[in-house]
Amino acid sequence: MEIAVLAIIFGSIFGVFYLFFSTRNKERLALIEKGVEASIFMKGHQKTSSSTGKVIILNLAVLLMGIGLGVFLALLLDTYSTMDSDGIYPACIFFMAGVGLFTGFTLTKKLDKE
Repeated sequence: MEIAVLAIIFGSIFGVFYLFFSTRNKERLALIEKGVEASIFMKGHQKTSSSTGKVIILNLAVLLMGIGLGVFLALLLDTYSTMDSDGIYPACIFFMAGVGLFTGFTLTKKLDKE
């Protein structure tokens, strides 16, 4: 059963990348056949390559801070309340990770505007 799940996951990832690169290749070949200059492929390339690292690091940092805050919040709730500890930890971790991802998305939009 585990092998089937892993095969489906890796097959899906492979399928997405294959479709992305094959479609991009077909689009570029069609543009080249029409005689369009190759400079459109490099449009904004310098800005994207330098800001991609910043965006990844920013989102990863905010996500990890959210997970850490979720663990801390779950520990506080577990210690000072009578709630079931089996449900507190996953709920807090996933909620704060979601808040972290949303915050990272918002900060990325501000970074892209600059």
